[in-house]
Amino acid sequence: MAQWPTLCSFLTLLELRANMPSEKPKKITGTEPVDLLPPDPILFGQSEAMKEVRLRAAKICDTNIPVLLYGDGGTGKEVLARWIHKHSPSRTGQFVKVNCAAIPGTLLESELFGYEKGAFTGARVSKPGRVELAHNGTLFLDEVAELDLGLQSKLLQFLQDGHYSRIGDESERAVEARLICATNKDLEHGIEAGRFRADLYYRINVVRIRMPPLRERREDITILAEYLKKQYERQFVKESAALEPQMLNYLRNLDWPGNLREFSNSIARYVLIGPEAAIIPEASKRRTAAAQASPDEANAVPFKRVAREAIRDIERNLILEALRANQWNRRRAAMALKISYRALIYKIRDTGLISGRSKLSTDSQVDTKGASHSSTD
Repeated sequence: MAQWPTLCSFLTLLELRANMPSEKPKKITGTEPVDLLPPDPILFGQSEAMKEVRLRAAKICDTNIPVLLYGDGGTGKEVLARWIHKHSPSRTGQFVKVNCAAIPGTLLESELFGYEKGAFTGARVSKPGRVELAHNGTLFLDEVAELDLGLQSKLLQFLQDGHYSRIGDESERAVEARLICATNKDLEHGIEAGRFRADLYYRINVVRIRMPPLRERREDITILAEYLKKQYERQFVKESAALEPQMLNYLRNLDWPGNLREFSNSIARYVLIGPEAAIIPEASKRRTAAAQASPDEANAVPFKRVAREAIRDIERNLILEALRANQWNRRRAAMALKISYRALIYKIRDTGLISGRSKLSTDSQVDTKGASHSSTD
């Protein structure tokens, strides 16, 4: 059966392949092929912020210098790392990912550098580390700020001369691998707090590329939404309603604090449940509305504004329940709510509830044609 896509980063776009239900799940090894990258127009979009990212990434692809990617969670740092690998001389080797935050510090050293048989209890066979697997390829250290100080020291030594030793082995091994690191934390602040080595920071921070949050690249939301929708339709073998201009405009005006991760989840819900479901929680919608309000408006009578929002939420929930109970027949829902059909159409628009049926404007026109149409929606 098909796997639910990983949505922890912009890897959503990498793993949204057209898997049919009969396929076996793919085992994640940390050395996945890079041919899962989305097309460049999808990855970089049309925004000025991403044009700058692409320009900087393209300049350093042909080199072997370390790269530090930073930005909020879910902005696509790993996808950019894979793109750099694909366009670099290291592309013939493997792209090896290590999530430094997901592996306990006591195990991370053996995961990175490997170990020899008998090195510790349970080491029944020798095992190569991720560093060794990345020979002639790319080693991607995600959440590099989570490395403990002892392991930072060993990593620094490896970066200085390209040599390392497996745990329990006295001999040294040499590896040629490109290093790309990613973080959503301020490493300079970590240095001041004594949590990150300054010498390691200067070693990995040769070129820095900032991945912008989704709210800084609103121009790309339409193309991302359409691309993700098609990929999810293939993934779930399910057709979904077209994304109307009203819906796309709504998506572009949200702040998306979870960035591409949150955005991708919303499109998945749209495909699976339908446009009658709220594509984004109301709490996020309220945050965006508050952020866009003028300072005077935001500070003036906040109690009244909160009360209006609460009433609006209640109305929206009542309308949604009535529509579902009447199989999305708006005329019957209006009768159940004891309001006019036109009032219901207005409320649907005002509360941001997008129906799972035809366009609201069309229904309004149908309503003007008389009672002969009252039995249909």
